[in-house]
Amino acid sequence: MLHLVDVADHIQISANTSMPKCYQLVGVPASGKSTWYHNQSWLGQDKKNHKYVSTDQHVEGHARDQGKTYSEVFEEYMPTAIQQMCVNVNFAAALGLDIVWDQTSTTVSSRRKKFNMLPDYEHIAVVFRTPDKQEHVRRLDSRPGKVIPDEIIQDMIDRFEMPTLEEGFVEIWHA
Repeated sequence: MLHLVDVADHIQISANTSMPKCYQLVGVPASGKSTWYHNQSWLGQDKKNHKYVSTDQHVEGHARDQGKTYSEVFEEYMPTAIQQMCVNVNFAAALGLDIVWDQTSTTVSSRRKKFNMLPDYEHIAVVFRTPDKQEHVRRLDSRPGKVIPDEIIQDMIDRFEMPTLEEGFVEIWHA
């Protein structure tokens, strides 16, 4: 049995536990993860009580600094972006901050790494459905300089594994 929770219930849930939370955003590229994060007023206007972590923010920053596009620096810079993201995760964990982890996290093995990095956290999956083909193409095309090959996207869709409580999630939200 899945335990589904509306995002609006978060405030009540937070008051009932002292463990920090890791919100693992789960969905293929352009499914709405980053947009969802930026629209969450319950995280606070200043967003100081948690840490947002993503490789994209580092890749995009590096591309901007180099005067290049995300796609142009992706392959070369991704290992560094992963290291920087992990530093951010460790920093947030040391401070006991809640973490919003914005990566695709579409497989059990990719999510397991996050559980292993944060064993003292309550993990909440926030799942994003893949938009219909026309909408998904529109969203992917709306990101100039950030091109993900169609076969990579299709592989993520084909290999998508729905998060479960058995993995260790305390809640599974559907955004």
